[in-house]
Amino acid sequence: MGRFSWRWGKRKVRTGLGILLVCSIGLSGCAQGTAPAASSAENGQPGTTSTKDELVLAVGTEPEGGFDPTTGWGQYGSPLFQSTLLKRDAKLQLVNDLATTYSVSEDGLEWTVTLRDDVKFSDGEPLTAEDVKFTFETAAKSGSVIDLTNMADVQAPDDSTVVFTLKSPQSTFISLLTTLGIVPEHAYGADYAEHPVGSGPYKLVQWDKGQQAIVEANEEYYGNKSAFHKLTFLYLDEDAAYAAAQAGTVDIAAIPAAFSKQQVNGMTLEAVKTVDNRGIMFPMQPAGAKSGDGLPAGNDVTSDLAIRQAVNVVIDRKALVEGVLEGYGRPAYSVSDDLPWSNAEAVFTDANLEEAKRILASGGWVDADGDGIVEKSGVKAEFNLLYFAGDLTRQSLALAAADMVAQAGIKINVEGKSREETKKMAYSNAVLFGWGSHDPLETYNLYSSTHKGEGYYNVGLYSNPVVDSWMDKALHATSEEEALPFWQKAEWDGTTGFSYQGDAPWAWLVNIDHLYLVTNGLNIGEQQIHPHGHGWPVTTNLEEWSWDNSTK
Repeated sequence: MGRFSWRWGKRKVRTGLGILLVCSIGLSGCAQGTAPAASSAENGQPGTTSTKDELVLAVGTEPEGGFDPTTGWGQYGSPLFQSTLLKRDAKLQLVNDLATTYSVSEDGLEWTVTLRDDVKFSDGEPLTAEDVKFTFETAAKSGSVIDLTNMADVQAPDDSTVVFTLKSPQSTFISLLTTLGIVPEHAYGADYAEHPVGSGPYKLVQWDKGQQAIVEANEEYYGNKSAFHKLTFLYLDEDAAYAAAQAGTVDIAAIPAAFSKQQVNGMTLEAVKTVDNRGIMFPMQPAGAKSGDGLPAGNDVTSDLAIRQAVNVVIDRKALVEGVLEGYGRPAYSVSDDLPWSNAEAVFTDANLEEAKRILASGGWVDADGDGIVEKSGVKAEFNLLYFAGDLTRQSLALAAADMVAQAGIKINVEGKSREETKKMAYSNAVLFGWGSHDPLETYNLYSSTHKGEGYYNVGLYSNPVVDSWMDKALHATSEEEALPFWQKAEWDGTTGFSYQGDAPWAWLVNIDHLYLVTNGLNIGEQQIHPHGHGWPVTTNLEEWSWDNSTK
């Protein structure tokens, strides 16, 4: 079966209103003494080499929960204001940060970390092992996305030594050491998320919620100093970020692929490879169920395996990449394509309309009345697909996927909703979500029955005891390498799994490239493969950024 002859119509770029919006934000900033810096110290125009030490960035959304690592800040990128025990370099290899060494006991239950002795928080107080102990204990009690349920104990026998004791071996524990930023016990309180104190390269000096955050270099930082003393993060939607780039009021702007062919004077497009995926989550229970917090759950259409598999196999992912992403991305068949724990056997041939029709017919779905929509037991194959309103890429992917799926006789109604609305409706409606992590624990969170309905994790209420068993084996392996075959079998073991061939609780669509318009002469260094974009991952290597005309 050949691929569809299909291309998604280009979205007309609307800039006038966006420029007005950006200018109004800029004027508001001027009134408060926080106007965005110009792109050149001499004439305020982008595109010229500069020695200015201030940047204005529009590179991501505002963190919903603020800047507290113990509740999730920094999970997708650098925590910026805090330091971690370990970190990953541009090649995703483990390197030391606060730690100088670490060791693991032979049984995998005891992890011992030795700390640097020259680290201070931004308020001048020293960072010690007690702060690490406090951070992990606080995160364990937070009930957030940080899962420390397997940590039995953490002790600080002296100022530079931390000992973690686990209940059972955990192959993913190393990832917690790379993502959980350390907070100061002496300065941690109820308002910490809004007024963070940390040992990272920057400190927060002003947060105008809904508009901007202003940060300055942490003079106490022990690592390589950034060339930029002040950063202003503007919280702009994609239209406004692009308009800001056109207006010359930002030095870096994250843009959707729909704008990638547009030329902006004085700026260059930088494309960064990612594991940032987009996919359709299906409610797995029949209608009439309830979520853990009592919200309506279940859907009589998406709970049918034939529907989920037909949607998966009929979608032309290469066409989505070329048509919606302008070629900036690649097809996605799982939550972890090309990562070591992904199962290559779970990749399948898509864009296959005939196979989709066969699956539906075998599952009892037929077009009984000739209206172009298949039905089963009086239920039409029709359901809603939600996306976060204002996200142009998700909107375009949802509309394009709906057009493709319609050819198989499945009607999808695409609706943009706020995050608050989506959270309430996700248990009973399909949602186009985005995920992507350097940590296989995300696979566990999305597919494990123990995480049903936690935050945005597993809101489809998927449950398969065989999958749970394979993932438990992966988690409790003594090393990442030992865990790999178990992760892969959870995806597809030849009989069942969370892949398309198994239960198909998701239809993964694409892995997007992160696209940034960058002022000419600004070198953003060697970027690692980005995770999901919520954590401003482009800033992970800020200490490498510099003004350098030779790079443009």
